[in-house]
This record gives sequence, structure tokens and C-alpha cells, in this order.
Amino acid sequence: MPDPRFHAARGPFTIAALAEIGHAELRGTADPTLEIRDVAPLDEAGPGQVSFIDNPHYVDAFRVSRAGACVVHPDRVEAAPDGMALLVSGNPYLSYALIAQAFYPEPASSGIRGTGVHVDASASIGDGVDIAPGAVVQANAVIGARCMIGPGAVIGQGVVLGDDCRIGAAASLGFCILGNRVRIAAGARIGEAGFGFATGPSGHVSVPQLGRVLIEDDVDIGANTTIDRGAGPDTVIGAGTRIDNLVQIGHNVRIGRGCIIVAQVGISGSTKLEDFVVLGGQVGLAGHLTIGKGAQLAAQSGVMKNVPPGARLAGSPAIPIQKWFRQGVLLSRLDKKGSSGNG
Repeated sequence: MPDPRFHAARGPFTIAALAEIGHAELRGTADPTLEIRDVAPLDEAGPGQVSFIDNPHYVDAFRVSRAGACVVHPDRVEAAPDGMALLVSGNPYLSYALIAQAFYPEPASSGIRGTGVHVDASASIGDGVDIAPGAVVQANAVIGARCMIGPGAVIGQGVVLGDDCRIGAAASLGFCILGNRVRIAAGARIGEAGFGFATGPSGHVSVPQLGRVLIEDDVDIGANTTIDRGAGPDTVIGAGTRIDNLVQIGHNVRIGRGCIIVAQVGISGSTKLEDFVVLGGQVGLAGHLTIGKGAQLAAQSGVMKNVPPGARLAGSPAIPIQKWFRQGVLLSRLDKKGSSGNG
């Protein structure tokens, strides 16, 4: 169970209510009015808890689970233990996410500013905003309704936050405009100067970075991620994009809607990701590229040329993933052949 020192559960909810919340169909012999108190993993859940199964590797755990209810795909209903209430869904993980959100919603803003807060007199603060101790809101910043600003966070001069944004502890935001429901985790750095300079006989000369960072609605940005402001054009993060921890996004980068960018990715300046691109962990993208809509790049791919829409690449330099697999098989065979020849 989640530790109550950190996570306070709501509820209980009836099985019927959870089915409605999760857009699932209630099956099994359980009473629809049966109350469920919490969520829990399959192997830990008891009669008063709800779990889920989405990965086929956990079918054996599902067969013996003591959970009172479980979210399950129609194809795995037959594996359910007797007496378990089944919440049948074509997308169990999504249904479970909705149910878990019902038990553990985001904490509401209190509207009370903590001690040690500095808010410039020219800043605009919306209704129900919660600003934690040590936070700084600089001149002419605009904070939308119900935002939460974590301890030690800095909201720079002129920065705009839409409604319901959450800024983590010690994050810093400058030269940026956020939409609604943007979440930025602890330690992120948004809007610092991009890596731009000209080189002459006497050394390097920094080029003023005069753009902004524009972050659209419903974007999540992980801890210690950095997003540089544009050099002239803006850096843009499209609506619904999810960015993991420790990601570096260079100046003038444009990221489309619904992209997924996993930890330790590096995106060089002026590269464009079209909608719904997926970048696995530690992918590196050279600058001035276009990654087509829906492309998927496997972990540690190194990309130095444009990627067509829908492509699936792996390796460094990145090549079509099936070709990469074939090359791996051929190298393995050559290695075995060489080893047997030396034996």
C-alpha cells in the first residue's frame, strides 16, 4: 500500500463506481455495492483493494491474487481467480490510471503563501495559488489560478503560467510562457541561454539568445531537465508531451504534440520533432533535423539525418530497426564462427 505519510487515499469507492470511473465493464459475482478502500499491486492486494494486469508476464500472479477487484483485458478474464470482481477494459493500464487518480488526486492548492516567500509587487497572482516557503516570483510574472509553486522555486521576470500548473522544488523558469496544467518537476531549468556563440581570432563570442520557451497545455517535464530558450525563434514544446528526467533540449527546438522523451535524451538546436514521436533513453539527435510524425527511436540511438514519418530506428548511427537486429545476428554468427575456428 502507498505510505500514508506521503499519500492520503480518498474513498472508499464501490465496485460499480470504479467501473464507471475507469470506463470498464463490471463482471464477476461480486456485489456492485462492495466497497474498495485502495489500490495495490497484484501480489500484495487484499479483498478491499483493486489491482490491474496489463503485462502477460504477470498472469501467474493474477491467477493467485487475493485482490477484491482487478482491471483486466477481455482476453485474460478466464485466468481470474474465483470470487474476484473484474473491471474489464480494452486498455487496462489506462483504466487503472483513472481509478488510481480517483483514490489519489493531486492535492488542492491552499491559496496560502508560505513564510519566506518573495513576490514582486508587480506580479499577478491568480486565485487559489499556493506558493511554498523560499519561492521567488519576480517582476511582472503572471501566475494563473490554482497553481502550486514549490519551495525554493524561481519564477522569473515576465514569466507566464496558465491555470493549474505545478512547479517543483528549486525549479527555475525564465523567458517562458506556459499553458494550462503544465507540470515541471524539481530542479528543472527552463529558459536558460542556449549554447550559441561565434568563433573568431580572439576566441568565442556569445550570441544573445533572444527567444523564449513556449510550453503548451498538459505538458510534463521531469526533474533536472533543461530546456534552452530560443536564439531568435522560440523553443516550443507541444501539448500533451511527456519529458522524463535529465533531458537536454537545445535552443530553437520544436517538439510536436504528444511526444514521449525518455531520460538522458539530448536534442541539439533547431531540430524539429513532429507529433507523437517517441525517443528512448539516451537517444542523441544532431541539430537542424526533422523527425517525422510517429517515428520511434530505440534507446541509445544516434541520429544524424532526417527521419521519415513512422520510421523505427536503432543503433548509432541509427538505421531501420529490423536491419539493426539482422546486423546483430550476423555479428553474433561471425563471432561464433571465429571462436570455433580458433578452438
